[in-house]
Amino acid sequence: MSGKYIVRQPIKDAAGNTIGNEILYHGANQAFSSDSSTSSAEFAAANTIYSFLTQNSPKVLKGTLNFMTFTTMLLMKKTPRLFDKGDLVIQIDDAVIIHPLSMHLVQQFAREGYRIAVNEFQFTPRYLSLLDDIHFIKINAQHASEVTIRNTVEIAHSMNIKCIVTHIDDEKLYQRAVALGADGLEGPYVAAKMTTQAHSSAYIQSNFFRLMVAVTRDEPNVEEIEQMIAADASLSYGLLKMVNSAYFALRHRATTITQAIMTLGLGQLKQWIYLLSASNAENEIEPGSEEFLKRSFMRANFCSELIGYAKNMPISKAEAYLLGMFSTLNYLIDAPMEELLSEVPVADEVKAALLRHEGRCGKLYDLVLSYEAADWEKITVLAEELGIPDNMMTSVYFICMENVNTLWEQLTHPYQREGGADPEPEPEQPRKPMTVAEMEATLEAQENQ
Repeated sequence: MSGKYIVRQPIKDAAGNTIGNEILYHGANQAFSSDSSTSSAEFAAANTIYSFLTQNSPKVLKGTLNFMTFTTMLLMKKTPRLFDKGDLVIQIDDAVIIHPLSMHLVQQFAREGYRIAVNEFQFTPRYLSLLDDIHFIKINAQHASEVTIRNTVEIAHSMNIKCIVTHIDDEKLYQRAVALGADGLEGPYVAAKMTTQAHSSAYIQSNFFRLMVAVTRDEPNVEEIEQMIAADASLSYGLLKMVNSAYFALRHRATTITQAIMTLGLGQLKQWIYLLSASNAENEIEPGSEEFLKRSFMRANFCSELIGYAKNMPISKAEAYLLGMFSTLNYLIDAPMEELLSEVPVADEVKAALLRHEGRCGKLYDLVLSYEAADWEKITVLAEELGIPDNMMTSVYFICMENVNTLWEQLTHPYQREGGADPEPEPEQPRKPMTVAEMEATLEAQENQ
């Protein structure tokens, strides 16, 4: 039986920049009300909103433009008002257009400052009264001809309305939409598509300052330092590569970020961070790099959380994190994935998953990729094969997304110095720092195992 899933699918411009996300949903159409005449689409949409509210999803919607489909029933319940108008685009289908009461409600929301998008738009009489209130027109690439798309884009632009071409599932449709001047592109191919290699050392620059502050405290918090490094695929890769070099001649290879930090020691870790900071001091995150960094962090979190539910997995949670984190490495560092993985001692199962999608780790990796692409059938099949209950995947997904959004905000907005004083650590949930002696003792105990 198919489960209930909710996922954000990116909407990008021709340059590959994400301009917003559509909230896609899929699930068993269980009644949200006792009205048996309500359509399955109404039930599915109502379940989507219900899921968002019960998972405290407004936090997830912050900081990006989200397209959500609202049906007549949801409009009548004034459901859009539960969300910040700055983060929401009210998306409507043709069934709403032909409903007189719905049209009135859509126009009311537009007057209140909400943006409106119309799916499968057509320049027909029934749409004319709504034209002044529409901000986005969405055209299905599978159904509309090249002439139709071109004419729609030209007319829309003359009225200051943006056009988004949807259901793009291959390179041909993608290139056609770009050539015809679409403002936005959406579909499985767009979600999976990444631009060319972003940067040979695409570190999060503001992260250096936070790291330097953290490692120079009298009692450094090793867990905090680990989290900062773990949030950046390039930093994680660079640390593991260096620690496992011939210089350290380890008896046991360091396969996780925690082991690498303990092996290196705080003294050498400081030198490494200073070196990276100096070599990248003048660099900024390039436009393409942000997508890779955020996607790798989201995959890392999702993999490490899902492995707690999967059955008979041959890797640990820390290794699952690296599986997701290293999945975009060949875009961040301009080199073949096989060559990059040969230089760090990640588990063979992780390498097989990333290079050939093999084994149970390959299934986990494919599950995360399928969730990104909203491939509902594949999600259900893979979740069942891994023994992951499909009724918890959406909650895990949104918890990971909220965690990623929160940490990304922290990483890309460095602490501000006041009067030259060192910034204080964040007060929330203070942790007792691990001392150097404790760290060395932990390392010694690990090596003796």
